[in-house]
Amino acid sequence: MTARILIIAGSDSGGGAGIQADIKTVTMLGGHAMTAVTVVTAQNTIGVDAIHVIPTDLVIAQIDAVVRDIGVDAVKIGMIGSAKTADAVADYLKRLAVPIVFDPVMIATSGAELADAQTISAFERLMAIASLVTPNLPELEALGGTKPILAHGCHLLVKGGHGAGDDIVDRLMSPRGQVREWHGERIDTTHTHGTGCTLASAIACGLGQGLAIDLAIERAISFVRIALIEAPGLGAGHGPMGQQNVVDFQ
Repeated sequence: MTARILIIAGSDSGGGAGIQADIKTVTMLGGHAMTAVTVVTAQNTIGVDAIHVIPTDLVIAQIDAVVRDIGVDAVKIGMIGSAKTADAVADYLKRLAVPIVFDPVMIATSGAELADAQTISAFERLMAIASLVTPNLPELEALGGTKPILAHGCHLLVKGGHGAGDDIVDRLMSPRGQVREWHGERIDTTHTHGTGCTLASAIACGLGQGLAIDLAIERAISFVRIALIEAPGLGAGHGPMGQQNVVDFQ
């Protein structure tokens, strides 16, 4: 059966990140993407012009509607919108026995802040229910480093794209202390909008399809790299990736 992937995240009007990137990724990997929109943003490749946070009750209603009828095989959480919504989502999802990938979105590729201090504090609730947390290096620092995250009993994938040098290292750590690394040469492009969203959704899709966590991550990294290479070159700033151009990848 087609894997049913529930995406809880914000909308990107420019189609580069957020649920737009998530839907494209899950679709290209053979899953069925369902969404609970937490935030509506007015943004493009240059920056974020406006943000409207969706009321918590409506976010939960979206989640409940698809869970009751269609069902869910895995969940991806991205931009959450507010501390209240983070708490409510955690309370709902803890009933579901499915993999949950939490991408702790704080800052857009353009540099715009997407989470206030109160919302970041509420991330603790989401990490407590997550199977995997996928911060980049600045997000990892904001969350207090590896130990506080691993203390929740989840896996941790530290994304290395913000690191220095041409060798990007993505590091997976398990609650038991095992470590696995993936090395890749940095791709010279400015069209990186949505890399974190795409990676997390690709991992969630793999987990929903029954892949082991390391295989789901390995496939997701490869998908992101190809999507970067196949970016259509749109916009004057950090342009969208080319998820729709990654063919015959399943």
